[in-house]
Amino acid sequence: MLGQVTCFVLDTRSETCSSFRMADTFGTGVLAGKVAFVAGGTRGMNLAIARRCAEQGAKVAVLSRNKERVDAAVAELEQIGGDVRGYSADVREYEELEAALTGAAEELGPLDIVVAGQAGNFYAPALGMSSNGFKAVVDIDLIGTFNVFRASHELLRKPGASLIAITAPEAVKPLQFQAHVCAAKAGVNMLIKVLALEWGPDGVRVNGISPGPIEGSWGMDNVASPTQEMKDRITRATPLRRWGTNDDIADSALFLCSDAASYITGTILETDGGITISNPEAGPAEGPDPRVKGPNQRSTS
Repeated sequence: MLGQVTCFVLDTRSETCSSFRMADTFGTGVLAGKVAFVAGGTRGMNLAIARRCAEQGAKVAVLSRNKERVDAAVAELEQIGGDVRGYSADVREYEELEAALTGAAEELGPLDIVVAGQAGNFYAPALGMSSNGFKAVVDIDLIGTFNVFRASHELLRKPGASLIAITAPEAVKPLQFQAHVCAAKAGVNMLIKVLALEWGPDGVRVNGISPGPIEGSWGMDNVASPTQEMKDRITRATPLRRWGTNDDIADSALFLCSDAASYITGTILETDGGITISNPEAGPAEGPDPRVKGPNQRSTS
């Protein structure tokens, strides 16, 4: 005789469901006794990752160039409970970054989780971009990721440490007006794989998360989709027909730094609603693109 089955339909886009999903899937105290350091962890998806680590019992340190955002993030995370520290440094300045990481390890203990989430972006055609503009994004995204991981290596608890870089679909999918980001993130993806090879024997895992369109993210609101028409186009191009949330990225990070992913390294987790495999409409064929600030030059040669 069949027993009674009760089905529940949950809206996975809601904050309530996300919290339920996290607790139901992972349990509680998954990261108890661990120390997490999140570069760029003062807003958006990176702050959500820091928040998830704190909720799951980790001691947490966040880093940003902006001291005010650091203080605000620390105040928010302290409400969850546990030990929280904040540091102000530029990931492009190795000695500044090294001092912040060392301070976190001295105050909180050896690092178990390190997230390189810092990023820079703007829309511009290659002919409308200066060498300095291109270099700035490469320095923040690629050089910054190397600096975060390299400076943290001697401070990691080995074996078992988990390093996570935030990359992007542009790493594998060329996108016009994004030559700098495509180049930088492609480098991040390969850096992840090389470090996974080199540091694997020490028991250090190195992985990446590639977010798709995320609701309320600075990059999507201010760079990629400043108009409703652009937002609608991106939604249509996403196989799941919706944008992700910061909690989607935080849950992916929690998985990668938990024991559930203890045999996963050198992997890019595409938390993107399928947009990397989609075939979206091309950008505007003629006329100015609303995302581009400054000259809308196109090569005519």
